[in-house]
Amino acid sequence: MKTAFSIISGLLLSAPAFAAETAVKPIVDLRLRQELVDQAGLARDAEAITLRARVGAEISNGAFAFLAEAEGTAAIDEHYNSGLNGKTAYPLVADPENLELNRVQVQYKGFSNTVLTAGRQRINLDDQRFVGAVGWRDNEQTFDAARVEWNGPGKLKLDASYVWSVRTIWGKDGTGARQQAIDGDNFLGNLSYPTPWGTLSAFTYLIDQDEAAVFGRRLSSQTYGVRFAGVRPFAAVKLNYALSYAGQSDYQNNPNHYSAEYWLADGGVDIGAVRLGAGYEVLGADTGLALTSFQTPLATGHKFHGWADQFLTTPPNGLRDAYFSLGWNRKQLGKLSNVGVNAVWHRFDSDRLSQDYGDELDLIATAKVGKFNLLAKYADYRADRFSTDTRKTWLQVEWSY
Repeated sequence: MKTAFSIISGLLLSAPAFAAETAVKPIVDLRLRQELVDQAGLARDAEAITLRARVGAEISNGAFAFLAEAEGTAAIDEHYNSGLNGKTAYPLVADPENLELNRVQVQYKGFSNTVLTAGRQRINLDDQRFVGAVGWRDNEQTFDAARVEWNGPGKLKLDASYVWSVRTIWGKDGTGARQQAIDGDNFLGNLSYPTPWGTLSAFTYLIDQDEAAVFGRRLSSQTYGVRFAGVRPFAAVKLNYALSYAGQSDYQNNPNHYSAEYWLADGGVDIGAVRLGAGYEVLGADTGLALTSFQTPLATGHKFHGWADQFLTTPPNGLRDAYFSLGWNRKQLGKLSNVGVNAVWHRFDSDRLSQDYGDELDLIATAKVGKFNLLAKYADYRADRFSTDTRKTWLQVEWSY
């Protein structure tokens, strides 16, 4: 499975010897967060206070760059179920204590309009709807991969990766269905072209997972789709919009046989400091059996379908999410910069059988002071016919160099 890494590493190391001056860029990223969870049906409320640190460096010389980064998470207050610590009386907060190598990669930019990257790396494609680093969690998702990024004529861009292992959010102690890593043969292909009205993308994601402990390989799938997204000024306002469609079916050793569709229509308007938005997203269902609905196992799931994280795995009968948002943003407010206050309301229903799942209200306030990023966040999921009532609150400060 590591053949691709060996081939590309050999190619890079056989290039001409270093001649340029060597530069070293340190990497330091610290995050302190409190997460509170009140979930109906569980005896206790969760309180998680965690400190996450990423420390490393990127060493570059001419067209070459080598990056290594360690990541550690410490639980200052562990009154929560981390998914691995056995504290099942508490709600789940998926931030287990961890210490591991987060990224180690070699990169070469010596070929015309092409960047080659091999090793353990971060991959975010489009809006991370299908492939992302899950940056919200303390231990992010990274990929052991060989990646090619090619810029062609007319700003055409190809981003293609072969991934032989996905390093999950569960960290070094991951086990069972929550593995530290999920090996397999995955292909991530994204071809994009910018137009005056937005960027048109076509994508192919082939996910072939070898770990039988993770849903019995039922997340192996082939997904083909298109996306169009852009921002356009119009009179005194600014319009932003996105349309996407994809089809998905089982792939390789998946014992399920299914076919499901994905649709998205999203739009918003900025009027001065105020932003209004609305959207409708559908993750379709096939037979109603578990994991025969449209799944996105490599996505940054927390960004979508509400911050209470009730739909990280699509229900058997699919999901329809109608949402509306209202926000206010200022670049500068006194000593604060990048100040934002936003609210989002979701209505969740099934794709088949017309089931009312529930609704959710999400609130967030953000600001920056120097190198410190501040965040306060709240999610309130009210269950109807799916899951249970869940309320989550976060306070967070982050510093990076």
